[in-house]
Amino acid sequence: MAATPQNPAASAPRRKVSRHRGEGQWAVGHFTPLNGNEQVKKDDDGLNVRTRIETIYSKRGFDSIDPSDLRGRMRWWGLYTQRKPGIDGGKTAILEPEELDDSYFMLRVRIDGGALTTRQLRVIGEISQEFARGTADITDRQNVQYHWIRIEDVPEIWDRLEGVGLSTVTACGDTPRVMIGSPVAGIAEDEIIDATPALEEMKRRVLNNKAYSNLPRKFKTAISGSPLLDVVHEINDVAFVGVRHPEHGPGFDVWVGGGLSTNPKLGVRLGAWVPIDEVADVYEGVISIFRDYGYRRLRNRARLKFLVADWGAEKFRQVLEDEYLGGRKLIDGPAPEQPVQQWRDHIGVHRQKDGRFYVGFAPRVGRVDGTTLTKLADLAEAHGSGRVRTTVEQKMIILDVEQDKVDSLVEALDALDLTARPSSFRRGTMACTGIEFCKLAIVETKQRGSQLIDELERRLPEFDEPITINLNGCPNACARIQVADIGLKGQLVLDEQGRQVEGYQVHLGGALGLEAGFGRKVRGLKVTSDELPDYIERVLKRFQAERENGERFATWAARASEEALS
Repeated sequence: MAATPQNPAASAPRRKVSRHRGEGQWAVGHFTPLNGNEQVKKDDDGLNVRTRIETIYSKRGFDSIDPSDLRGRMRWWGLYTQRKPGIDGGKTAILEPEELDDSYFMLRVRIDGGALTTRQLRVIGEISQEFARGTADITDRQNVQYHWIRIEDVPEIWDRLEGVGLSTVTACGDTPRVMIGSPVAGIAEDEIIDATPALEEMKRRVLNNKAYSNLPRKFKTAISGSPLLDVVHEINDVAFVGVRHPEHGPGFDVWVGGGLSTNPKLGVRLGAWVPIDEVADVYEGVISIFRDYGYRRLRNRARLKFLVADWGAEKFRQVLEDEYLGGRKLIDGPAPEQPVQQWRDHIGVHRQKDGRFYVGFAPRVGRVDGTTLTKLADLAEAHGSGRVRTTVEQKMIILDVEQDKVDSLVEALDALDLTARPSSFRRGTMACTGIEFCKLAIVETKQRGSQLIDELERRLPEFDEPITINLNGCPNACARIQVADIGLKGQLVLDEQGRQVEGYQVHLGGALGLEAGFGRKVRGLKVTSDELPDYIERVLKRFQAERENGERFATWAARASEEALS
């Protein structure tokens, strides 16, 4: 009798079959937290941590802070622990969070629309000098960031900020972050529509509102009525872009699902035109879709861009209209026109619609200090009406300057090393926080960027083409490396002697506004920090030699050979 062959399935170890729990979307009934971050938010709303900071942690000190608050909920009030000094970039991904944590904090002040009064600016400067060792960086989302903040001082800082109408609420965390807006809203001669009323209504509805304080992850917003497309709308979760409808007049084109980091995606148009008095309704609808349908299972897929990529614009608009706008159909509308100029930072002297002028100027890679900010407040009061703006390019603007005061203001800004007449390199170079304070960073950025500006100005004094050079300390793209002409992603590389040193992977030819797209990576192209000036000088000289008439760097980089880009 022949032997019966064994059944492999019967003899193999039985595998545990687990039921797929979905993506953690609330709208389909998945309310059970599927990771630690979601559990922390379910245990207690992040907005509630303020009371503990004021009544417990600020009185008992850093060691009294609950870990779930320290590395979670405190972000809902703009607080991150900063990097402990002396830890090199090679240890960033190896050490546990508590080993990287210093006992000091970064504190982010949200400045929606970049709008400041000189009174507010002076308080920001005074807080910097008194509590933050002089630090006060301008970010590429129009905020101000302090470092070296002690938990004991936070309540006093909040009191001073809130006394002049400023706040740190939801400046970080899984929340609606700062709403960036045109820094020249309401004053620019060429403005399509002033978005200020819509921005203020959006803030009123969602800030400090527990209906929107537990999102899958952060939620970034942009709104502008400028034809310059000056708020990087393509890389926000939701953006409202000023357009003129042929029948209905000025309003906004709606974009959703943009974002960078390690999986970059450009936002997509919904094809809808929205009048200014309906912007806040649509905004609440979009943020509610993210809250209810956003993916909460995996942290690296918990951004709106992944839902939009899966659904597509047509389905997203349908859900928005049917479920969140009460069945109201949005009006189809036109896309924004391409801006007429590549620079969109409002640097220099420009006439306002009222006949006065605004003057945009360029700090070095967003790095300023409290003393400089208080001096700026004095300058703005002496030369303007007391209104100042921050921009999404780490720059600043003084508004309402009479014509006979423009020249003296420009000279005073030069004296502070805040030039309104910057070189292309000073104007176009941005840098994230970097390893000096950031726990995620691998390399230094701010000082490197400042030194790079000086070196390129010395080597290429006649170069006057628009160029953006963005330095990032890690892969997370806070400095928008994928959409820069020259994007530099910090990493450790080998030098000629085979030693591991700080360096960058290079992205070339990214752009926003003008033919938006991500930069290309040349195979194997990595540059040490010391080699950076040589490399950029070489590439820019090749661009000048090979470009066609009027060709932008991004266009040239897209067609250039790898040899030319190496």
